[in-house]
Amino acid sequence: MIDLRPVAHPIGKIIVTLGAAMLLPMMVDLWQEDPHWMVFLECSAITSVAGLLIVFAARGDSRSLKIQQAFLLTSGLWAVLPVFGALPFILGAPGASPVDAYFEAMSGFTTTGTTAFPSLDDLPMGTHLWRALLQWMGGLGIVVVAMVFLPVMKVGGMQFFRSEGFDTLGKVLPRAGQIASEMSTVYLLMTVACAITFMVLGMSGFDAVVHALTTCSTGGFSNYDASFGRYLGGPEWAASVFMVTASVPFIRFVQAMRGNVVPLWQDRQVRTYLRWIFYACAIIIVYRLVYLQEDAPFGEMVRETVFNTISTFSGTGFASTDMTAWGHLPLALLIVVGLIGGCTGSTGCSVKIFRYLVLLEAVRAQIRRMHSPHRVYPLRYEGQPLDKDIIDSVMAFFTLFMLTFGLLIVGLALTGLHPRTALTAAWTAIANIGPAWGPEISSNGSIVAFPESAKLLMILGMYLGRLELVSVLVLLLPRFWRA
Repeated sequence: MIDLRPVAHPIGKIIVTLGAAMLLPMMVDLWQEDPHWMVFLECSAITSVAGLLIVFAARGDSRSLKIQQAFLLTSGLWAVLPVFGALPFILGAPGASPVDAYFEAMSGFTTTGTTAFPSLDDLPMGTHLWRALLQWMGGLGIVVVAMVFLPVMKVGGMQFFRSEGFDTLGKVLPRAGQIASEMSTVYLLMTVACAITFMVLGMSGFDAVVHALTTCSTGGFSNYDASFGRYLGGPEWAASVFMVTASVPFIRFVQAMRGNVVPLWQDRQVRTYLRWIFYACAIIIVYRLVYLQEDAPFGEMVRETVFNTISTFSGTGFASTDMTAWGHLPLALLIVVGLIGGCTGSTGCSVKIFRYLVLLEAVRAQIRRMHSPHRVYPLRYEGQPLDKDIIDSVMAFFTLFMLTFGLLIVGLALTGLHPRTALTAAWTAIANIGPAWGPEISSNGSIVAFPESAKLLMILGMYLGRLELVSVLVLLLPRFWRA
């Protein structure tokens, strides 16, 4: 029988932290003299008490976290935290149903960015800040999980990154605290720099903070129905830079802070990511110029294309224009880049660059074997040999990802959604991207018109996609519980 105390104890502590975080939007509403502040005070009290009860009930040695408990901790966190994160949406504005509120909180914690609310413009400032904080906390959490837990659990080839100096086997939580501290410093500095930049470029202080929180988390929640269409020009370029930065492995910034900048420039993921972004932007710009023959100023077209392409590639999900007006080829390309995502160990989403590089290496080696079957072609990544278990893990992840994506499309279509809506809703959920397109999508990108069954399927898709599928699906195996 698995001892659940080492799992519940840290979850309880994080729930208490979540309750304390609710005091920030409470203070914003209080400063605005909005009576809505009482909602956050009430939710903070409920959340903090619940967290403390879990902490006291699960007292024990929380440092002895085993592999099975690591799986339960990561899966449990992203299932439980949205329950409490949803409370302000139910008890306060916008008075959402439990399903819509949980959807919004899950979309926040998984940094997906899809909204279930019919309108954003009229929400209290505290609610806007809370939505942004959900994404910011979720972004930091997924970076720590990616660098601490997934390598130990050998999920999707992540065991390769144990060579980055984060050998956490047998001592998960003590190292997690140290790693989280370093990552948090980088994350906080990046967010502050982003907020200051936005303010310099003309955003109000509050808008700059909200958009900085959701830019650096590559989450994409905005406090306007028009999303980033409210701030065209300089803020788009700045957001593009910070979205790319947040999609780069955070370990490289930690190393840079220690005085070693070289790994950042030598990282194959980073170079490939920047190159593929350039290719995608160039293809769309040429298509819009040559095929669509748009008469918009060239500089405006480039800015618009770069911003929205990076937003989709990184999984941020901001939009400053209607991308469906670009035509079928750009839209198909955006779907493809969304299924690629950012770099491993970042707040970026989807499959990740690393896995595609491993896949391409495996395909290249297989083609060479077909030409010279008796030769040995060892697979390497950045000069390091790729063990068979890493390659097998990556292949298993690809198979599970595409299979889940397909099943999600079918499931959403069976709820009555238009095929185009079902496709893009499954895509945005499993890859944690944000936008979806189709007749059921409202003008502000909301899925409020979806049936509850479709919303529940998208919640499952966001949850599975953010936790790399295997770390959740392994819980369904009977032998996991007998281990």
